[in-house]
Amino acid sequence: MTFTDSIKTCLNKYATFSGRASRSEYWWFYLFFILLYVGLAILSVVVSEIFSFGMILVLLGLLLPSIAASIRRLHDVDKSGWWMLISIVPLFGLILIYFLSAEGSSGDNQFGPAPAID
Repeated sequence: MTFTDSIKTCLNKYATFSGRASRSEYWWFYLFFILLYVGLAILSVVVSEIFSFGMILVLLGLLLPSIAASIRRLHDVDKSGWWMLISIVPLFGLILIYFLSAEGSSGDNQFGPAPAID
């Protein structure tokens, strides 16, 4: 999956918490989220405080699709979306990073058919 395909897919599945997401889909969307955040942060510092408000609105708008993509990614490694709550506890979030970067289960699992090949 390419960078733009990943962004389109994650935004089209804005609040879809079922199904599975491939590693490339998740990590390309995560890169987009980080790049957008850094770009807006630089603009807010350099240009004006108006961009700070805009940055908050954009990040709030992308919060739900990023959570949905993370849950779909966990589904691909055959874990429940409730594992996202482990990130609340300091240092235990490393377990979540391990799950998000692990290779997905091959074939169908309890959360649906396998996503498109990376």
